[in-house]
Amino acid sequence: MTGKEAIDALLRRRRGSRAGLYDIVWGETPGEWVRQGYPVDPDSGRPVDPAAHFGHDMENAGGWFDWAPRRGCREVLAETDEWVVTRNGAGAAFKNWKNRSGTPEHVDFLMDSRAVWERDYRDLVKPDEARMSAEGCRDGLRRCRARGAWAFYGNLGVWECMRSSLGDVGMFENMLLDPDWILDFNRVYTRFFKGMYDLLFARAGVPDGVWVYDDLAYRNGLFCSPGLIEKLFAPFYRDLVDHLGEYGLPVVFHCCGGMGEALPIIADCGFAGLHPMERKAGCDPLAYARRFGDRLAFIGGLDAVTLEGGDRRRLFREADALMDGMGDLGAAYVLCSDHSLSPRVPYRDYRALVDRFWERAGR
Repeated sequence: MTGKEAIDALLRRRRGSRAGLYDIVWGETPGEWVRQGYPVDPDSGRPVDPAAHFGHDMENAGGWFDWAPRRGCREVLAETDEWVVTRNGAGAAFKNWKNRSGTPEHVDFLMDSRAVWERDYRDLVKPDEARMSAEGCRDGLRRCRARGAWAFYGNLGVWECMRSSLGDVGMFENMLLDPDWILDFNRVYTRFFKGMYDLLFARAGVPDGVWVYDDLAYRNGLFCSPGLIEKLFAPFYRDLVDHLGEYGLPVVFHCCGGMGEALPIIADCGFAGLHPMERKAGCDPLAYARRFGDRLAFIGGLDAVTLEGGDRRRLFREADALMDGMGDLGAAYVLCSDHSLSPRVPYRDYRALVDRFWERAGR
């Protein structure tokens, strides 16, 4: 069974599929792993592709189009050897590390009222081929299909686009003070997403599925009430999922943090899978599967703290408990960290986990 066949069966709730394997690897992680024995491509001298090296069943083939109203905008406001502050095409300034991954620091937001949105940005949010790399996505699809992986396109959802335009404070204040602006923002962006995916599919090809990345929660729970998510965001999730469903595509929802209270909404919106279910934020993948295993596939839930801890026996116990528990519940499951693989994950431990997975899968 190829990765494409396995993941497709899991997301479409077809019985008889094995568990899947996937993970998100930080950009700097393979470089750190090289010092631990990770292979290097002899021609380029760079670390080999992790998805191919580990045999991950699914792979991101592209789809990251420019969502900001002012296309291609990146104004550098301040810079050092370690970090850079840039303003994006939505008028928002963020401070980012240059040489390592990390959450950006919010600095400044020009889109601070509905009047500014309507005057300077709203009419610029339109589908445009110049916002995407059709050639890159075509190459991504060919790469995935050459090795039998389930290929997906990914992009932010309405929540993350709003956070990256208004900032957290402006976003949360206006969800209460001016909900009509929030609804208009989401309506405009959902129309934009649908048009962009139509263009991308026509120019680059149709993938096997789509991922939507919206972090509705932090460590201690949701950023707002489930009622506000249902009122202001869920209708647009349903609209996008329905639109992609016209192409026959399942949609996976990525949400970091303690998102348990939003789980019924995520399922009701028609998403086929959920990622990553952070354990340190109180997520319980097996409890979620008991409630929604007939509607969602679960991707993740393997504690990143355990992956980074260097205790291989504990890592195997936790992975076995997840896979066996999901199997006992008849739930669709993809073995994956509960966030991503940082450079702190020992290469040999993850390699051993992958080998153990494939032994269990009968490869």
